[in-house]
Amino acid sequence: MDVPVNITQFRRKLFQLADQALLGEPVEFIHKGVVFKVIPEMKVSKLSRLTQETVVAPGANLDMTELLKEMEAEWEKDWSEL
Repeated sequence: MDVPVNITQFRRKLFQLADQALLGEPVEFIHKGVVFKVIPEMKVSKLSRLTQETVVAPGANLDMTELLKEMEAEWEKDWSEL
């Protein structure tokens, strides 16, 4: 919201504007010539709104122990060449 709303509009849209503030968007309203800014007490992390997605990689072995063994073997190979 770019322009502050008046107090009547703020009251009518209170919950909508509160949700907007939670999303990190600026919310301002005017009452008796004074501009008020609404911000959540604790800022909500953008990462908290992420949804989990399944990674699909046909034929990929995502076992960490196997990956670490492969990495270690490559390191030992590289170091042995020095």
